[in-house]
Amino acid sequence: SHSLSKSGNKPAFVNSSVLCGFIRIEIRRVRQSIMPQEKIKSREGGYLIAVIGDEDTVTGFLLAGVGQKDAKSSNFFVVDAKETPLQAIEEAFLNFTKREDIAIILINQFIANQIRHVVNQFRKPVPAVLEIPSKEHPYEPNKDSILQRVRNMLGSSAD
Repeated sequence: SHSLSKSGNKPAFVNSSVLCGFIRIEIRRVRQSIMPQEKIKSREGGYLIAVIGDEDTVTGFLLAGVGQKDAKSSNFFVVDAKETPLQAIEEAFLNFTKREDIAIILINQFIANQIRHVVNQFRKPVPAVLEIPSKEHPYEPNKDSILQRVRNMLGSSAD
């Protein structure tokens, strides 16, 4: 990106390496303020991304290569709005939060709203819980409890 120089007639280009360095410093500062004692440990075999969502969302992530299924467990949970009981969604969320091989949980925001009391009680930094839109339900930042928590920690209330 660019901005106008002090004279106002020539664009002054920002050095991208300086900007990237600044962003890295800010991310590190935020990370340290959020979780100063907790360190993310490396794991042999890496970490998984879990997905809780409607059929279209889960299918998209499975086609992108996120899926992992064995005889004991999987890292995805498909929610049928008409047939899946709330208790099953809550159990899937809680099971994913307890697994050591999962680093990120992606959950459709409209599903997170259905189990908001459970999502709000989860306070650990890992696995990170990210609320995402679905095809039928757009993302609403004011309903994302995790985003609201980060904004409160950083002292920002603007959308």
